[in-house]
Amino acid sequence: MSIETPLRSEQETTVQRKPMLEVQDLVVRYGHGRKTAAAPAAVDGVSFTIQSGETVGLVGESGSGKSTIGKAILGLQKISGGSVGFQGEDITHTTSGKRRAIGSELRAVFQDPNSSLNPRKTIGASLAEPLRVRGISAAAARTKAEDMLERVGLPREAVDRYPSQFSGGQRQRISVARALICEPKLVVCDEAVSALDLSTQAQVLNLLADLRDERGLSYLFIAHDISVVQFLAQRVVVLYRGQVMESGPAAAVTENPKHPFTQALVAASPVPRPAEQAERRAVREALGVRTASAVAAGPGGCPFRQRCPLATELCATERPALRRMGEADVACHHA
Repeated sequence: MSIETPLRSEQETTVQRKPMLEVQDLVVRYGHGRKTAAAPAAVDGVSFTIQSGETVGLVGESGSGKSTIGKAILGLQKISGGSVGFQGEDITHTTSGKRRAIGSELRAVFQDPNSSLNPRKTIGASLAEPLRVRGISAAAARTKAEDMLERVGLPREAVDRYPSQFSGGQRQRISVARALICEPKLVVCDEAVSALDLSTQAQVLNLLADLRDERGLSYLFIAHDISVVQFLAQRVVVLYRGQVMESGPAAAVTENPKHPFTQALVAASPVPRPAEQAERRAVREALGVRTASAVAAGPGGCPFRQRCPLATELCATERPALRRMGEADVACHHA
């Protein structure tokens, strides 16, 4: 009996612990009508999960499909294939009514804070808006807005000011406050700090980490700088032209990358120390990875093959499946 009890407890824990978000074989194509089916996939068979209280970083170059994935999860982009599950419920093709119902639990912070702040409304009015939609009184919404502003490091009296009266970093803090005011379970951060200077980036990243630990939040953190992702994320998914190249624990992927593309991303990541930056530049050149502008995309096989120093004929004919290498999953025939 003493042996059976832990086994039963373990099984119950496994059943109860459903992912906060589950993306399975996601495919997104841009286009209209019949042309959509023939269009190349912007996202091609991407899968990952996010657990409660976990941050997963989605990293890649411009055009890798990472923002498209974020939009698909938020219901802002039509999904061509695969599925998206949120808290155990399939929301792949859910109705607009259902989307509104989960809107308070699934929120977003975008690169441009002005996209979520009306310049003609006070900060208090913008923060209170999602609460008022859910039937909360004006007085209660204002108090909660003041509380959230204080939590993100801004004075309570900022509720009566307008967006133009704040700096870019302060506006991004306000965007974070607006996303979190409804007490969501998952926040999609799409390039949320990429437009900020380094010191302001660090402040906002620390704020996001503190709020996650304090509230048990889950984040999908989308960025092009792998060092920024490394700071916040527990797990990292590396994308190239809509496909997963490597995924695993943040330390394994960023400190000991196996895929040539991940190695190039790490080597290209800026650091404040000139000597280390020079060393990274030498590593990047030694890798022999060609620049994105030097090659054109080709159908079939590995999408990275035309830039990869390890590429062979096999890479042109067969798409590499993700396989376990150490702690990470890597899509490479030769890594």
